[in-house]
Amino acid sequence: MKSIFKVYMVFFLIFYSAAFSQNLESKIDKLVNEKFKADGPGAVFSVSKKGKVVYRKAVGKANLELNVKMQPEFVFEIGSMTKQFTAVSVLMLVEQGKIKLDDDITKFISDYPTNGNVITIHHLLTHTSGIKDFTSMKAIKNIAREDLSPKELVDFFKNEPIDFKPGEQFKYCNSGYVVLGYIIEIVSGQTYEDFIQNHIFEKIGMKNSYYASHDKIIKNRVSGYRNKDGVVNANYISFSIPYASGSIMSNVDDMLKWQNAIDSNKLISSKIADKAFTNYTLKDGSKIDYGYGWHIKDLNGKLVREHGGSIFGFKSMGVYEPGEQVYVIGLSNCDCNSPTALTRDITALVLQ
Repeated sequence: MKSIFKVYMVFFLIFYSAAFSQNLESKIDKLVNEKFKADGPGAVFSVSKKGKVVYRKAVGKANLELNVKMQPEFVFEIGSMTKQFTAVSVLMLVEQGKIKLDDDITKFISDYPTNGNVITIHHLLTHTSGIKDFTSMKAIKNIAREDLSPKELVDFFKNEPIDFKPGEQFKYCNSGYVVLGYIIEIVSGQTYEDFIQNHIFEKIGMKNSYYASHDKIIKNRVSGYRNKDGVVNANYISFSIPYASGSIMSNVDDMLKWQNAIDSNKLISSKIADKAFTNYTLKDGSKIDYGYGWHIKDLNGKLVREHGGSIFGFKSMGVYEPGEQVYVIGLSNCDCNSPTALTRDITALVLQ
């Protein structure tokens, strides 16, 4: 009887698991298809649990003019999700003893003005530096199409007055991650592009990830769109401008490799990775919801690590819940249709 019971239980668990997976798939399909239409710009969503994919689908078009259907393996610009890679690169150099989190900017950029001697690496990573966000400056339109060196880009905003004293407030700031990218280059002796390629992409097998380029032929590259009295092609921007704050391209499969590498400590130790996933405090003792390169937020009673991205023609969002190791990533090719809320909703659904 015991053996018959065991066989029965095995079949029951297999049947239950299959039914649960089908039910979850249909629920996610419904959410995705309500937001993204088959004949418009589309998206790709991937859901994994404990490092294994449980959902991976594409919807809509990758190129409207050629009527190309979106495919799950296609490559998108991920915008500010780039900040995760910049933060981990800095932590790699911290672990190597080449950077300290309490080092100030002038240790690396000697002519940096406006409190450069009191703005630390920690301030840059946590958006608490007070540096003016260059993407909010009116003059950004004058350089958006220019190919600038990291030094020229830093020079563009470094003389602006600071918004607040370092450590007193949290204010999301692309400028801080530009400075971090430049410091990575100074310390490592490599370009930011080469550092990311050599020490991250190649190391963990991210073969469909790139520092973005308008010139290179990139296999499976998706076209980007915006909505201006109807869907039109995205505005042009030189990728030297978002730089270390937003110029990486990837797909959902490589982003899962990235998440798995963080989980398994392939790039940095668990001790130093913990620094990336800490809710830090301001000088007045209040907590912020940002670590190093990730927001740390509550989602229906569970603490998640997340970050979105927005760049001309593209929106992205990734959410990770470490308790059950659930990772949900959504990439879209119209900056008029963000996957942010949907990615959170899917995460909540999987965690039910």
